[in-house]
Amino acid sequence: MFTGIIEEVGEVTDIAPRGDSAVLTVRAAGIVDDLVHGASIAVNGVCLTVVGWDVAAEGGKVTLDFDVMGETLARSVIGTLAVGDPVNLERAVRADARLDGHVVQGHVDGTGTVISRTPGNAWESVRFGLPAELARFVAEKGSVAVDGVSLTVSAVGPDWFEVGLIPETLRATTLGGREAGSAVNLEVDVLAKYVARLMETS
Repeated sequence: MFTGIIEEVGEVTDIAPRGDSAVLTVRAAGIVDDLVHGASIAVNGVCLTVVGWDVAAEGGKVTLDFDVMGETLARSVIGTLAVGDPVNLERAVRADARLDGHVVQGHVDGTGTVISRTPGNAWESVRFGLPAELARFVAEKGSVAVDGVSLTVSAVGPDWFEVGLIPETLRATTLGGREAGSAVNLEVDVLAKYVARLMETS
């Protein structure tokens, strides 16, 4: 489980196809102090498992290897990443830590697209398009994870939602550089999904 509070922006150094899967390699620094084989790390909001690493990476950083299965490639934007792309990174939350964002599973529900960006005095409003099947799970003042970043929804429409990005989010995550037309990973609130499922089966 994650909180959607990004710890570091890493860099893709390789993505090697393996049949219908792939091995993703990411360069990182700040999240590697307690690294163990099998650790869960959210990469742009996708929960991936560390299967290897190289401590001899340039600049004192470490490269992390992740197995990415076909389902993940099909349902997220991980498969479209290229060498040099920045990615949001977050380690799994500790049981004794504060939950500063919201409950994020790292199980991407689908992808969306940046529709527009509107600068404000000290923040920026960003509108995202989302698939029709996810729209019912997104509510004004509710939570959503975009590329793994925990955000509060400020407005909703039939096939879009808006969020306000504070300067820290613009600086510390990849969302500061996402232009109109960019694809992003979306994870809706898990509580909304369970409520909807209960209503369908009751």
